Amino acid sequence: MISAEQLVGEELAEWYSLTPQERWRESAKLWEVFLSLGGSLDPEPDTQSPFFDPGAPSSRPVDVLPSARELWMKERAMRTGGRSKQGKQNYSKSQK
Repeated sequence: MISAEQLVGEELAEWYSLTPQERWRESAKLWEVFLSLGGSLDPEPDTQSPFFDPGAPSSRPVDVLPSARELWMKERAMRTGGRSKQGKQNYSKSQK
């Protein structure tokens, strides 16, 4: 006979062997860790929805860090003196 470990691996077999009450308690622990690491219970905004309002208030913190692309563009501009490979002046939004 095939064991649960052989079918789904040790970790999932251990999870499946728990009672529903034990699974509930373990899930609660996982949520505590998620929230302590800065996770949020707020849903992700659905920008494709016809009801999406970008101006609506949100409990999510504003992302204060620039994106990786913006940092890369600034670094590239510093190295090239603000010029692209073709020698044209680079007027991207990230340099303003």
